[in-house]
Amino acid sequence: MYYPDEIIEEIRSKNDIADVIGNYVQLKKKGSNLFGLCPFHSEKSPSFSVAPTKQIFHCFGCGVSGNVITFLMKYENLSFQEAIQMLAERSGVKLPEAEYSEEAKRKKLERQRLFEIQKEAAAFYFRTLRSSEGEVGMRYFRERRLTKETMQSFGLGFSGKSGHVIAYLKSKGYTEKELMKSGLVNYDEKRGMYDKFWNRVMFPIMDVQNRVIAFGGRVMGDGKPKYLNSPETAIFEKSKNLYGLNVARRSRKGYMIACEGYMDVISLHQAGFTEAVASLGTAFTPEHARILKRYTDEVRLTYDSDEAGIKAALRAIPILKSAGISSRIIHMEPYKDPDEFIKNLGAEEFQKRIDKAENSFYFEISVKEKAYDLADPEGRTRFEESLAARLAEIEGELERDNYTDAMANKYMIKADALKRAVALALLNKPSASASENIRINRTLRSDERKEDGEVMAEKYILNFIAEEADVYKAVKDIVTVDDFSEGINRKTAELLFEQAESGNIMPAAIISRFDEAGEQTKVAEIFSTVIPESLSRQDKSRALTELVIRIKKASLKRIAANAENSVDRVIREKQAMEKLARIQIEI
Repeated sequence: MYYPDEIIEEIRSKNDIADVIGNYVQLKKKGSNLFGLCPFHSEKSPSFSVAPTKQIFHCFGCGVSGNVITFLMKYENLSFQEAIQMLAERSGVKLPEAEYSEEAKRKKLERQRLFEIQKEAAAFYFRTLRSSEGEVGMRYFRERRLTKETMQSFGLGFSGKSGHVIAYLKSKGYTEKELMKSGLVNYDEKRGMYDKFWNRVMFPIMDVQNRVIAFGGRVMGDGKPKYLNSPETAIFEKSKNLYGLNVARRSRKGYMIACEGYMDVISLHQAGFTEAVASLGTAFTPEHARILKRYTDEVRLTYDSDEAGIKAALRAIPILKSAGISSRIIHMEPYKDPDEFIKNLGAEEFQKRIDKAENSFYFEISVKEKAYDLADPEGRTRFEESLAARLAEIEGELERDNYTDAMANKYMIKADALKRAVALALLNKPSASASENIRINRTLRSDERKEDGEVMAEKYILNFIAEEADVYKAVKDIVTVDDFSEGINRKTAELLFEQAESGNIMPAAIISRFDEAGEQTKVAEIFSTVIPESLSRQDKSRALTELVIRIKKASLKRIAANAENSVDRVIREKQAMEKLARIQIEI
């Protein structure tokens, strides 16, 4: 639907960007802006900036920019209309009756129908578990010592014979095409359409709004695969959801527990550890870490104590670290997983293991140690070199020194010798900034790697005006909209100058005046151009004068190249520019 500009602006202005983004990213004040870890790419140090005065965001790492509307569109994977509706609801703004395009109507209806199908299927599986057909599933859950309340809380169910859920959903009016898109059915030429899940206990997967979006199923008997998950659909992405998060996000423990499977989460929740979550049939990813970062700064890992579980924990530790989350390892020996541990030793003993969770760095080194024969001088030397290389990966000097001292003490290594080995390892380590620059440059198109001096001057002066109202007063009689290069910069200048004349400069509102997402990003980049806060008033005046001269020079070249302009106009413009070069614009 098309919404009038005044409605869009009202919604945008009533949703403070810092408040909205603060629900997704932990922000800390630095100067006049707020900074946090970018939710759109993996990074170790915060480069994601939110400017409350301008109501825009910008990541200096990956380059993503925009206002509160474009943030929601990108983060929640919403259309412009969906983002507007979400923000309108949040701020209490009543939208005009929707008049969707046919395509928008189709997509909205498809998502709505998919949510309904998953809900109906969950209800069907729930009832089947409690029927004679679901007796084998009920017996399985009881053997796992789940209570009636727990089974109900998690909506656990059972899928019986193939074809039953298809028949049920068809009876509710859903078409075969809709069922194929739901992830609940498969199709082949011989069998036609058949249930994806049959003879399995069913685990409904819910999003943070408690809507059923997919299922996991554990086969009864020796069938393969043992665990089966829904494929990704229009409402389900494995990397953007965690099992149990709809409950765990409300936990106030100060940390979350990451498990490997559904039953671990359910057993922990039943035992009172409602802060437990698990990834959905996939390895732990940076996206999972960024999701958890919204709710906590610390994760306790309870992966299985076998070799596969240890490898999974070692993969998860640096991913969590990159998202700004500290991690600790909960040891469950002699048991394999939290479910077994709690059944045998109980919740109180598990809490003790949580309280004694091992520092993840110590865990990494203890695993590394097992690969070397420390009784053999050569093996010990290789271990110490490996240890030094790992210590060199710690970025903070103070943290690195503390761990170096701790490791020297633990393994009885001379502290000075270990520190020298770490220093050598540091010399051989490429700088983080160099690596980051290489990574970023590879993502840019070749024509974007070197910004034209004129274009950069225009960006700086537009941002100067957005930052300080006095700048517009100082340049408005010298620089006009026509002095800017055609395209995004000139249109932005036109809108910004209009705002400046009215005395109400709001860059975020300008972004909304552009229709294309790519244009919105470019405009946001203009207003995110860095102006060092350390510049004195005099330095700013000098810089502003130089920027104006550069812009006027470029403008003069365009005027002279246009045969339609008179010689007199070219001479006047040149004289004005020569005069400008002899003075300094004061702000």
